[in-house]
Amino acid sequence: MIKLQHVSKSYSAGIPALNDVNLEIEEGEFVFVVGDSGSGKSTLIKLLLKELDPTEGEILINGKRLGAIRHKQIPKFRRDLGVVFQDFRLLKDRNVYDNVAFAQRVIGASVRESRKKVPQMLSMVGLAAKYKSFPKQLSGGEQQRVAIARALINRPKILLADEPTGNLDSNNAWEIMKLLEEINERGTTVVVVTHNMEIVKVMQKRIITIQKGVIISDVNGGEYEN
Repeated sequence: MIKLQHVSKSYSAGIPALNDVNLEIEEGEFVFVVGDSGSGKSTLIKLLLKELDPTEGEILINGKRLGAIRHKQIPKFRRDLGVVFQDFRLLKDRNVYDNVAFAQRVIGASVRESRKKVPQMLSMVGLAAKYKSFPKQLSGGEQQRVAIARALINRPKILLADEPTGNLDSNNAWEIMKLLEEINERGTTVVVVTHNMEIVKVMQKRIITIQKGVIISDVNGGEYEN
């Protein structure tokens, strides 16, 4: 599903952001990626999205070699990836329905198809009644749920969540993590980058720890020690 082989990424002379990383994530897994600021977590996400190219090594996602994907093919490649960010990145001038439907329009889905799928997705994230609301009328947790619905509307095989609870209080953070767990149980591979070690320890999933660009541990939740 996701495979990195001897991947390094340097931005300039000096210590690389990632250094000789080897990693495999299987279909259907739920994985946390943790580490201090500057450890290389964000670089990893950007490499998986093909926002960056590795300095060395090879990345395969869903059997595709990212190094062989041309620039014009990147949007199509990203259709198999759902992405959720810490800052939600919703369109402030569009309501909840239109924010989620926007992802459908990007891939050329028909209005008829969107009218069927968007309400289903909003029901799944618990926001069916707020489809006419605008982002500024929603709580942080609700905005993140809209972002998750948008990320999932095209049924990606993989969901990448970069600090999805970073701007949320504890209660909303737990609600979002429960939702991501439900999404994973439906078959989507979920990769979560986070600083929230309380959540990581409680949820008992696979935990990959990065330090100074190197994976220093890769364990199941029950084996994690910090």
